[in-house]
Amino acid sequence: ALVFMFKQFLHIEVGVLSFIPSSRPRTIPTVFSHEEARAVIEQLHGLYKLMASVMYGSGLRRSEVSRLRVQDIDFANACIVVREAKGMKWRRTLLPKVLIEDLKRQIDYALTLHQRDLADGFGEVYLPHALNRKYKSAATSPIWQYVFPASRRAQDPRSDKIRRHHINEATLQKNVSIAIRKAQIMKKAGSHTFRHSFATNLLRAGVDIRSIQEMMGHNDLSTTQIYTHVVGIQERGVISPMDC
Repeated sequence: ALVFMFKQFLHIEVGVLSFIPSSRPRTIPTVFSHEEARAVIEQLHGLYKLMASVMYGSGLRRSEVSRLRVQDIDFANACIVVREAKGMKWRRTLLPKVLIEDLKRQIDYALTLHQRDLADGFGEVYLPHALNRKYKSAATSPIWQYVFPASRRAQDPRSDKIRRHHINEATLQKNVSIAIRKAQIMKKAGSHTFRHSFATNLLRAGVDIRSIQEMMGHNDLSTTQIYTHVVGIQERGVISPMDC
């Protein structure tokens, strides 16, 4: 990036440099056991409890669960469509049956809030990829509203319009961190640990790794294969000589 800046913008030749791109070492991710994940979720309340349950049950990142729209929850086909994913890729993942009624109630609440905003002369939501210019009425359509809306309206710095955004990702992360401490989980964990735990528990259950890759939205299968190291040799029937 620095060489590009010098050559293209500053028009300074830096000569032949001997360097290699840096790389981050790949480490084994921290995961919750099912009991630990449930213990953390039980320490949460209201919207944050439901959001954490979706992260664990569907493998979503905190940014993805925060940005879920009403149309993304496909109850008929029992799946969640992740549209605003990392790298702007779309994917489908599991919709946990135990969360269906809670999600329906949450959507009812979000749409009731939307009707109040419309009555107050607001009700527009941010639309990605210039959709607002292409579909003039989409910003006020119920299907584009956030499933987890913020508690109050605020000015959108991109357009200066008053809108209701989604729940802040940092607030979700903070609540999850507090819940982890309350649950006395002695691991370096956070909201992203639910996503790692989703993949690992599917692997333990015998789900093929290609299906897990699709649900996680990984481009490279090698990224998904890191979870084979998390499962561990103790789950392949290998025991310590001390336990013999």
